[in-house]
Amino acid sequence: MKKFVNYFRILPWFTALFLSILAAGCGGSSQAPILGAGGDVATLVPTVTAVAPLPNAVGVSVNTKVISATFSKAMDPTTLSSASFTLACPAGTPVTGVVSYLAASNLATLTLPAASSLAPNTLCTATVTTAAKDTTGIALANSFVWTFMTGAAPDTTAPLVTATVNANGATGVALNSKDGATFSEAMDPATITAATFMLKQGTTPVAGAVNYSGVNAVFTPTSALTANTTYTATITTGAKDLAGNALASNYVWSWTTGVVTDTTAPRVIATINANGATGVSINTKVGATFSKAMDPLTISTATFTLKQGSTAVAGTTAYAGVDAVFTPTSVLTPNTTYTATITTGAKDLAGNPLASDYVWSWTTGATADTTAPTVILVNPADLATNVATSSAVNATFSKAMDGLTISTASFTVGGVTGTVAYNAASKIATFTPNSSLAAGTTYTATVTSAAKDLAGNALAANKVWTFTTAATPPPPPPTIALGSASTFGTFGGTAGMTNTGTLTLINGNIGTIATGSSAVTGFHDTAGDIYTETPANIGAVNGKIYTCTSSVTGPTSTGPNAASCAIATQARLDAQAAYLALAAMPPGANPGANLANLTLAPGVYTSPSGSFLIEGGNLTLDAQGNANATWVFQMAQTLTVGGPGAAAPQSIILAGGAQAKNVFWQVGTFATINAAGGGTMVGTIISQAGASFSTAGNVAIVTLQGRVLSLGASVTLVDTVINVPAP
Repeated sequence: MKKFVNYFRILPWFTALFLSILAAGCGGSSQAPILGAGGDVATLVPTVTAVAPLPNAVGVSVNTKVISATFSKAMDPTTLSSASFTLACPAGTPVTGVVSYLAASNLATLTLPAASSLAPNTLCTATVTTAAKDTTGIALANSFVWTFMTGAAPDTTAPLVTATVNANGATGVALNSKDGATFSEAMDPATITAATFMLKQGTTPVAGAVNYSGVNAVFTPTSALTANTTYTATITTGAKDLAGNALASNYVWSWTTGVVTDTTAPRVIATINANGATGVSINTKVGATFSKAMDPLTISTATFTLKQGSTAVAGTTAYAGVDAVFTPTSVLTPNTTYTATITTGAKDLAGNPLASDYVWSWTTGATADTTAPTVILVNPADLATNVATSSAVNATFSKAMDGLTISTASFTVGGVTGTVAYNAASKIATFTPNSSLAAGTTYTATVTSAAKDLAGNALAANKVWTFTTAATPPPPPPTIALGSASTFGTFGGTAGMTNTGTLTLINGNIGTIATGSSAVTGFHDTAGDIYTETPANIGAVNGKIYTCTSSVTGPTSTGPNAASCAIATQARLDAQAAYLALAAMPPGANPGANLANLTLAPGVYTSPSGSFLIEGGNLTLDAQGNANATWVFQMAQTLTVGGPGAAAPQSIILAGGAQAKNVFWQVGTFATINAAGGGTMVGTIISQAGASFSTAGNVAIVTLQGRVLSLGASVTLVDTVINVPAP
C-alpha cells in the first residue's frame, strides 16, 4: 500500500487517469469492483458496508428518525450532506433531514425532524451518491441505493441488550480485550457514546473510546486492563433506537480479567453456505461463524466479499455474537458458482486478525427459497416438569437462520430477563436467564415470527411452549471453570511438550512450567518465538507459547521471562482447580469400559475399571436439543482412544446441539489418543500424568476439538491439530 501511495506522489498524471477510470465504469446503483478487488487499488475506493434500516426490510416503523450508512474507511464530513445522503418516501418525494458524520465509526446519519413520520406502507429509497468522498478525496465508485418498506404503525417498543462480550460473570478475560454489547435492533449511533456506554473498575471510570456498527457497540480501553480485576460495564437509558425509544433501564454486567493477553488469531469454524454446496437458493444470504467474538467494525464489505468469478456482488454486512452475514442487494444468478472471502482485515476484540484469508465456494440452484423455517425441538420440552432452576432455554430450527433476527426481541421467556445467542453450526438459539429461575414456577417460552432464515422467510407462526421448574431446586453442581487455562490448546504440566512431525497446528496458546532447556521442542508461535524446531519437527502455534524456560530464539530470547512464567504457572493452577472440581463430582452412570458405538445423553460417567477406552467404533454425545448439555467422564487411571491396531478413524460425534466446550475428561494418569486412521477427539482432557497424540507412521492426522492439559508429565504430539473451542 505504501509503495502504491509513493507512485501517486511521483506520478500525479496517473492519479488523474486512475480517477477517470473510476468514473468511467460506475453506472448503476450497486458498487462495482475497481481494477481487481482485493488489491491495493481497490482498498482506495470507499464503499458503503452497512446500512439501517436494512436493504429490503419490511415493516419499518413510521416513526423511524434515523437512517444510517457505514463506510469502509474514513470519510470527508464536508462531502456528506443532504445533497449526497437522501431519502425519498415514495420515490420522487424527498424527506428532508440533517446529515451528520461520526468519525469514530465511519458512519453517516440522516436524522429526520422529531415531529415527522414516514408514510405508512410505503416503499422508501435511500441513496448515498458519488459526491461522498473519503479523506483523501476519492469518491464512491457509484451511488449506493437501497430500499425498505414501512409498516402501518409506529415503534414504541424499548430496545434491549441481547448479548455482551465479555459475558456477565466471565473470568479470565484477556488484558487486551475490548468490551461489547449487541442490541435487539439498530440503534441511533449518536446515542451510543462514552456518556452512555461506560466501563469502570470499582468506582473509577476506565478511559476509552466507543464505536457503533450495525447492532453492536464496542468499548475500547485506552490501555491494557489490570490483571485479576473485576470490571463493570453499563449502558444507560440514554441509548435509543432508530425511532427514539430508550432502553427501559440501565443494563449492567461485570466480568473479571485473568493474567494473559489474547494473542490467538480467530478462525472461521463454520460457513453458510457450506464449501462445495450445490442447489443453493438464489435469495440466500452468506454467513460465517468465528471461533471467538470479533470486532464488528472490522466486518464489512471490505473484509467480507462475495464474487461471481472476478465480479464483486453488491451487498451489505452485519455482525452479531460470533456470526457475520453478507446480504446481497439483489437475488443471485441461477446455476452459478460464487466465491466468498473473509480477509485478514477481520479482527477479534483483542486486535488479532485471521491468520490468512478464508475462502469458500458454492453453486446456486434455479429457484428461490420460500419455505418457512420451523422450530423442531425445544429444551426444556413442552410441559416438562422438575426443570432445574439453573436451566437455559433452547430452540432448534429446521434450517439455517439469520442470527441477527434471533434476539431477546424474538425469543422470550415470560417474566425473565436474559440474553440470547444463536449457534449457526447447530441451528440452536439459547436464552440464558440473568439469574436462576424461581422454584416451582411455570414459564412460557416464545419464539416469534420475527425470527427469519437466511432467505428472509419468517416462522409461519409463533412457537410457544411451557415448562415448570422443580419445587425444591437441587444443589448447584460444582463449577467447571478453566480460568486462564481456557485459552490453552495444550499444557505440558511440569515436564514440557514435544512435537514430532510437520503438520501439527495448535489454534490456541500452549504452555508449561518446566524449566529445562528442552522443555518445549518443535514449536513456534505468532510472536516469532521458536522452540528447538528442525526441518522434521515443526509445530505451528496460532497463539503464544508461555514457559519458564529460555530455550527459545526470537523476540523473547533474552532468557526466562518472568511474566511468561507467571502466566504459565497460573494456567496450571487453574487447570488443577478444574481437575479437582471434576473429580469431586459424585460418581455417575457406568457405561462400561469401552465407549465405542455408544450414544450417551448428558451427564457424569464414571469408569468401572478406572479406565475408559474408545476402540472399534465412534462415541456419539447427543444433547437432545440442549446446547448447554455437559458431559463429564471420570477415570482414576487411563484414557485410550484407538490404538496401533485401529486402522479406522475413532471419533466422537456431537449430535443434537452438543458442543465441544461442554465435554470434560478427568484422567487420573495418562491419556493416549492414537487412532491410526485419524479421527476427531472432543473435549477438554485434564490428566495428572501427561498425554500423547498419534504416533509416527499414522496415515492420518488426529484432531482434537478441545484441549489437552497435563498437570504433571509431558504432552507429546505427532501431526496433531488442536482447535480450542469457542467460548
